[in-house]
Amino acid sequence: MNKAAICFTHKGADVIRRINKAAAACGVLEAGGIGDSYVTPYFGAKDSDVPDGFLEIDGSLREWCSQRFAAGNCIIFVGAMGIAVRVIAGCVSDKLADPPVIVIDDNGTYVIPVLSGHVGGADKITCVLASLLEAQPVITTSTDINGAFSADVFAVENNLSIVNRDGIKKVNAKAIEGKPVTLSIKDYPPDRPVDIIVADDTDREYSLLLRPKRYVLGLGMKKGTAPEAIEDFVKSILGREHLELDDIYAVCTIDIKEDEPGLGSFCSKYRLPLITFDAGLLNKAPGTYEASDFVRETTGTDNVCERAAMLGSENGEIVVHKTRGEGLTCAVALRRRYI
Repeated sequence: MNKAAICFTHKGADVIRRINKAAAACGVLEAGGIGDSYVTPYFGAKDSDVPDGFLEIDGSLREWCSQRFAAGNCIIFVGAMGIAVRVIAGCVSDKLADPPVIVIDDNGTYVIPVLSGHVGGADKITCVLASLLEAQPVITTSTDINGAFSADVFAVENNLSIVNRDGIKKVNAKAIEGKPVTLSIKDYPPDRPVDIIVADDTDREYSLLLRPKRYVLGLGMKKGTAPEAIEDFVKSILGREHLELDDIYAVCTIDIKEDEPGLGSFCSKYRLPLITFDAGLLNKAPGTYEASDFVRETTGTDNVCERAAMLGSENGEIVVHKTRGEGLTCAVALRRRYI
């Protein structure tokens, strides 16, 4: 997930530098480091006050925050909690979709998850940042501080869609009270009420239904394709098949597209894992595919999207064959095993 940090003082900028320095030293710069660091227009009196490696935000702080929300970035405020709360107030909309928001004080003493601790991963990111800073993580989610099972964390870690969000409260409350939480996969064990059931659908009585993500996307694209173009194209294809992005387990493509900014932004926004394969592996994908000499010459394989979808589905079934867009191709495959 892309991270964006904002600071308001030179001490705050030092905290961000400390995080990136420690992450690089530990070899976890990609996972723990902060990619984009910003200061506000009132950071200093002149351009020279903007620290090296930082950008001055263009527009208001609320506008900057709104853009980060729309992109699904993890937002890190290095400064007062009150600033963060006031800035994000107009952006917060959905517990299951809002990005993680974290606050760190100017001294780097405390790291505090503010929003999307479980589903967005703010609690986990907080612990990573605190470790890098040798700071104190301030975790307040009840399941965490009580060492209890968390239904929403279970769903995220197992890449399952949460069908009825109210069930999260019921199950987590039971776990916090120390009561056993029952879980069933499909229709086993035999019919009886259950706390959590993992299935496409069921007639059984349950508190929380978690649906497996059955499909993978295979994508091919021209260099520099914008995330908005990818999003619009994918949504149009899924819509025709009565599918949603929440049905997608992962996005699959060729390894040479792994660092495409548009693809990375799209996957980050929708929290979709990106799986890549080299041309040699793609060429071994079983099946017959529509071949393109041009694609073979430029990538080493004759069809990226269908072959990537097939491998990503563990040799499942192509349900949407190669579909062309403006500089894009897409295929959808049903996973061979999804429970």
